[in-house]
Amino acid sequence: MGVSENSTGLALALGSSAFIGASFILKKKGLKRAAATGTRAGVGGYTYLLEPLWWAGMVSMIVGEVANFVAYIYAPAILVTPLGAISIIVSAVLAHFLLNERLQTMGVLGCLSCIVGSIVIVIHAPQEQTPTSVQEIWDLATQPAFLFYAVATISLVLALILHFEPRYGQSNMLVYLGICSLMGSFTVVSIKAIGIAIKLTLDGINQIAYPQTWFFLTVSAICVITQLNYLNRALDTFNAAIVSPVYYVMFTTLTIIASAIMFKDWSGQDATSIASEICGFITILSGTMILHITRKQEESNMQRTLKFYVGEDSMKGLEDEHLILIHGSDFLEQ
Repeated sequence: MGVSENSTGLALALGSSAFIGASFILKKKGLKRAAATGTRAGVGGYTYLLEPLWWAGMVSMIVGEVANFVAYIYAPAILVTPLGAISIIVSAVLAHFLLNERLQTMGVLGCLSCIVGSIVIVIHAPQEQTPTSVQEIWDLATQPAFLFYAVATISLVLALILHFEPRYGQSNMLVYLGICSLMGSFTVVSIKAIGIAIKLTLDGINQIAYPQTWFFLTVSAICVITQLNYLNRALDTFNAAIVSPVYYVMFTTLTIIASAIMFKDWSGQDATSIASEICGFITILSGTMILHITRKQEESNMQRTLKFYVGEDSMKGLEDEHLILIHGSDFLEQ
């Protein structure tokens, strides 16, 4: 049963990454088509709402998120969460072929690192024993080890919000991302609890009447809203090319720690398997960082090396033309 459920979770996680990765490309193509016929979304336009490709991207993203939600019901977070990096690979490959955004050698290396790390984690992933009731999940959530994690996490979040954000929020992105990641670890474990409750209810074992079910639902709603709030602040304040990989690393790490403490994901595994999973996770993180750094460098190079040859008369010789070099915010005319 454990192997079957892990396989189901793995298939759902991979499918989720494929749909989410494809959604970014579909939405971007839809935005480009909409910009060609109307006002761009970046300057307040809503023409993209009439573009079928954009809606296809939205549907793809919703399907991916639902699949990711269900994957947590069947497999441990150590297996599901790191596989989210596959969506980055899907986006990079599709962008290479459909958007003519060339995938550089380092980008290929990043993709391969993510794939290798994912394979290592899949091979050594623990077999999870699914709880048989919400009450059992509640017992896991109220064990001393997880209560200590919960108290420590809430204390850190309050310290970040009340003390550090007013002073350093606009200058250090780790303040916003720390809040997002710490709350995100609660989001995943509570959503997993809700998913298991829904699965059991559909199997005929009603879990709706238990107050613990509604408690987990309330916690997940609060955590999601908090995450979105502070993630938006981070994206609005800092470079997205830096925010994305750092957030992925922090969120994934804390999620795996929280799940391992609450659901005892590593219980019964030997040191070799645990070390292999950690190495696979680090390999995925390295590949993700390489991909984001490569993209950032490509965007920087495009901005700094755009050259336009502007001639007063198209029939004149090259000596009569002007070379305009755009370098950051400097405009040099020769």
